[in-house]
Amino acid sequence: MLAFVMTEWPARVVRKPHANAVLAAASGPQSIPVMPPQSPATLNAFRSKIKHIVYILKENRSFDNFFGTYPGADGATSGPISTGEVIQLGHTPDNTLHDPGHGWEDSRTAINNGQMNQFDLIQDGNVNGDMLSMSQLLASDIPNYWSYAQHFALADRFFGSITGESFPNHLYAVASQSGGVIGNPNALQWGCDAPQANAKGVPTTVNILNSDGSSPNVFPCFDFNTVGDLLQKAGVSWNYYAPPKGQIGYIWSVYNAINHIRNSDLWYAHVPPADQFQVDAAAGKLPAVSWLIPDFGVSDHPSRVVENGSAFVASTCVGENWTVKNINAIMQGPDWPSTAIVITWDDFGGFYDHVPPPQVDFYGLGIRVPMIVISPYVKENTVSHTVYEPASILQLIETRFKLKSLTARDVDANSLLDMFDFTQSPAPPLILPLRDCSSPSS
Repeated sequence: MLAFVMTEWPARVVRKPHANAVLAAASGPQSIPVMPPQSPATLNAFRSKIKHIVYILKENRSFDNFFGTYPGADGATSGPISTGEVIQLGHTPDNTLHDPGHGWEDSRTAINNGQMNQFDLIQDGNVNGDMLSMSQLLASDIPNYWSYAQHFALADRFFGSITGESFPNHLYAVASQSGGVIGNPNALQWGCDAPQANAKGVPTTVNILNSDGSSPNVFPCFDFNTVGDLLQKAGVSWNYYAPPKGQIGYIWSVYNAINHIRNSDLWYAHVPPADQFQVDAAAGKLPAVSWLIPDFGVSDHPSRVVENGSAFVASTCVGENWTVKNINAIMQGPDWPSTAIVITWDDFGGFYDHVPPPQVDFYGLGIRVPMIVISPYVKENTVSHTVYEPASILQLIETRFKLKSLTARDVDANSLLDMFDFTQSPAPPLILPLRDCSSPSS
């Protein structure tokens, strides 16, 4: 078991955006082809056959980093860098030596007005010539993720919510907005129970960027509406399974940043430890809607070293095994026949992707990330080329349980229902073996 020392994690300093970044963000949204509305028959079948939706949110991988070589998908095995040279993507190690930048400024640097040619210039993207940002994994590195894609459905036009890092993207995953947050807080604790200041008296804050260019720093505790609130009001069961306080992954337990959840009985009723998910899934006790958040070591996040020299280590092999354990628990439990599982990654993690993200509003979309949809009714071995974002997942929840939308994002997002076929014979469970991670490919 990995032992982590709880320490401040302000390694990523959120810098004020350059003027051209603000102008680029304000240049106006791009139109995205919208899928036609689903038929009443499809909606009725969806609501009668799917009783459980599980949203698994992992960390920091671009689509090309995981699925750039996947047959039938729009992937790349080479890409341009800032010098104008086109280079072959290297091989991402299972356990990286450092963590490429993936914040607001790094994202814009990499995108470079849609040219996608400056990933080598992001913070720690190219350390001592390693070009980690210009690398990718192969099928042999993540065979079980590939197996899920082959047996179920993969999306190759799923973009992050915001051109930024984890905290705002996790806020979008429950609220279809980030409250203007564009980066991570300047301390290891990210929510309403974060210390007001560190031992040196530096206040705990997170940066907000407004559309007028103003950029205040505020305490990372907010009070906007979330899907959990909609489900609660509708009497629909829900849980946000996440690492508890004391684990590194607690930073991603984003309901900690929603004041009326964190500081009420809703926190204790609906935010159980992530380890409880396997127990509930195996026993057929899943709520109607679940979010599942990993701890750092099983998150697929690149390893990183913090200011005091502590190493936070994460193995892709170990992270994939964690995902498989949880999905196996669903598939071996009684809820599999009526469950839809969505696996995605919160942001691109500093890794190359060749597809320019559409700009739908001031904040995003972000760089492309993988998404896999697993269900007895998903179209088998399908690669969807429809443009999606995390609000598409929230819309799926809202559609299933007849909830109101939260923001323009989940109103306008394309529906994930085009990845389903409710007339097909239901797919059986796919129980996958765990891998030996003692000597993963390098």
